[in-house]
Amino acid sequence: MISRLAGPVAGLLACVALAGGLGSGPAHAAPDLIIYGDYILTMDPQQPEIRDGAVVVEGDRIVALGSHQEIDARYVASRTLPGAGRVVMPGLINGHTHTAMTLFRGMVDDLDLMTWLNQYVFPMEGRFVTPAFIRAGTGLACWEMIQGGTTTFVDMYFYPDDIAAVVQDCGLRAVIGAPHIDYPSPGFKGWDDSFAAAEDFVRRWQGKDPRITPAFAPHAPYTVVPEHLRATVEKAAELKAPISMHLAEAPAESEFVAQQYQTTPVQHVAKIGMYDQPLIAAHMVQLNAEDIALTAQAGVGAIHNPTSNMKLGAGISPVPAMLAAGVNVGLGTDGAASNNDLDMWEEIRMAALLHKVNSGDPTELPAGQALAMATRLGAAAIHKAGEIGQLKVGMQADVIQVAVDKTRHQPLYDITSHLVYVLDSTDVVSTVVAGQVLMQDRKVLSMDEAALRRQVAERSAEIRAALAAKEDD
Repeated sequence: MISRLAGPVAGLLACVALAGGLGSGPAHAAPDLIIYGDYILTMDPQQPEIRDGAVVVEGDRIVALGSHQEIDARYVASRTLPGAGRVVMPGLINGHTHTAMTLFRGMVDDLDLMTWLNQYVFPMEGRFVTPAFIRAGTGLACWEMIQGGTTTFVDMYFYPDDIAAVVQDCGLRAVIGAPHIDYPSPGFKGWDDSFAAAEDFVRRWQGKDPRITPAFAPHAPYTVVPEHLRATVEKAAELKAPISMHLAEAPAESEFVAQQYQTTPVQHVAKIGMYDQPLIAAHMVQLNAEDIALTAQAGVGAIHNPTSNMKLGAGISPVPAMLAAGVNVGLGTDGAASNNDLDMWEEIRMAALLHKVNSGDPTELPAGQALAMATRLGAAAIHKAGEIGQLKVGMQADVIQVAVDKTRHQPLYDITSHLVYVLDSTDVVSTVVAGQVLMQDRKVLSMDEAALRRQVAERSAEIRAALAAKEDD
């Protein structure tokens, strides 16, 4: 197999296979960017690895991959990212988060989901979440994700126009869900106005920016009644928009749905029609065999949030069973209020380890599969398999470089093993989205760090004072 060949031979074959033949293009073409690496990890099962290679970018697309030698013989770029001691791979995909909740990071810990939500999160959101809060918190999240090599995220939070504006400015890619819920929430009195605003957001942002996909985001089966979920389904079908929602997250949700509707959360929303739409289902912890089969058949994307699920005591998602059934399972951090960071490398490692200890089988969820959940499978789970998640000609140039040349990285025998079990977010050195270099040599180029820190300090001082007053009551 090509993947077992080393050196220039593997690179040459890869370039021929992926770029349609080295001899087909003009000599010394001038693309916008060439990204070099000692290892090119494509996440393409047909050609997973190229040694001493390069990725060629024109505009927002990948136009060629191959060995360093062969790429240099064909292309001279206006900009290059050197690759000594680097792994080049697809950017990571955070399939579920609430970006602006970075401002609630560490606000309160060690509580069950419903206590955490009802006694702390919902009241604090009602008090503090404003457009200024959203801009500061989303900016902080985007900074963290750029530094950690996350290039795409799926968000669900209030004031989505402000989230989208931050994403436009910082250069990341996002699926932005406009939340709607049956209860009063920041900026809304209840269902009617929040749902109307969600529809308006989706209509206005469809086709507005190629890096932003607007989506509907009903909160969960326990906060949105069936007739309202049906309204979401109908409107999403009309507008051909995706849906993102929390589903089967915790025992309390399953108990509520069983009591109210005599079924499981998955089967409840599927009966309503949610499974007939491009759905991104976050958490998916409380599932039975019928739920898994239904999810696989419908092509619903499931997002595994191991750290958040463990921290809130929600349980362990049956990820190996979902993968075996053919479900596209991605990874997510959830919000920083329940994680407490947006580090996708932590989620990759946690997923690989959690399911080994849960099953008692050390072969469960091997390193390559965990990494795929943050890249190729994650792209499929958010319904963007043809755009991102792999390094292939014609796909979006969402690319990261990861350092493997530090003393603590030595020795290196297997690159996938190192990425999952050794490296962390601080090893990401360059982040590229849609062909634009957002970070180089650990320096974020697309955001003003000093201004961001000032915004965060202002908002967090208000929250800190409120927490102190709550403790005094």
